[in-house]
Amino acid sequence: MLSLNELWFVLVAVLFIGFFFLEGFDFGVGMSTQLLAKSDTQRRVLINSIGPFWDANEVWLLTAGGAMFAAFPNWYATLFSGFYIPLVFLLLALIGRGVAFEFRGKVNDVRWRRVWDGAIFFGSVLPPFLLGVVFACLIQGLPINEEMQMHAGFFDVVNGYTVVGGLTMVMLCLLHGLMFTTLRTVGDLQERARLMARKLLLPVAALFVVFGAMTYFMTDIFEKRGVVLTVLLVLALLAFLLGGYFMNIKRDGWAFGMTGAVIGLLVTSVFVGLFPRVMVSSINSAFDLTIYNAASGPYSLKIMTIVAVTLLPFVLGYQIWSYFVFHKRVHEKEHLEY
Repeated sequence: MLSLNELWFVLVAVLFIGFFFLEGFDFGVGMSTQLLAKSDTQRRVLINSIGPFWDANEVWLLTAGGAMFAAFPNWYATLFSGFYIPLVFLLLALIGRGVAFEFRGKVNDVRWRRVWDGAIFFGSVLPPFLLGVVFACLIQGLPINEEMQMHAGFFDVVNGYTVVGGLTMVMLCLLHGLMFTTLRTVGDLQERARLMARKLLLPVAALFVVFGAMTYFMTDIFEKRGVVLTVLLVLALLAFLLGGYFMNIKRDGWAFGMTGAVIGLLVTSVFVGLFPRVMVSSINSAFDLTIYNAASGPYSLKIMTIVAVTLLPFVLGYQIWSYFVFHKRVHEKEHLEY
């Protein structure tokens, strides 16, 4: 039976997995507004395809941060203080993206729309890249001392391994977003999204393999959880191959599920590789943050568990209902603004 510390580690992992699965396609669609759309109407269609969902999807990230703060305050403090600058840029990118969704259609001017379209694009590229860098740092290790203080230099955070991790997450989100586009649009836009997704399969596969190989040689997570991680990576590879197959036979729903599974399995691998650690110290393994030395007291965890079990079904029910209500495809002829 799981202890409360283990339970909350699993819950934090599930929240991040849900965020990357759901907000991942939002990010991909945001990138597609510049990479796929050929006209302002098509950009509006793409924006409207995620219009009812993007803000609720971002709540998963806020909830994950809140769960970390409440269940593992030392993890939260070390992570957010050590990554202060990257997380500020992440926050600014998300704010700019959200504002752009609302403001781009307020003035009928080409230059006005270009500014906000740029905010949507960069606000969709930066968050998955920065989060990919942060997660790569977590498993690579950071200079954390015995007082749980992190004093990382630029190259501790930005190096070949973390950059590849960030790029891998960006490309996976783009692929995931393109498949979501095939589910929400029709006609030329749908066909070109499917075609672009197929063209991205090889470069995404190459990045995935490179990142997996670098993880094997540059981190210790395969030493800690080699068997489980191997199974997860094999499943991810199988999901990726099935995604490509379903794209070719135009089974878009299944292809979307497979690209989401790859993202989910990748994030799962990070948490499995870390467990029971939450942050790895590159100074001394004795300084690692774990689910035990970074956690709140037993009473706090107990109360939080009761609250989470009570409220979570309502939150999940509402989000499922919203996806059901807004499941219809978006057509160019509607010329909607969101």
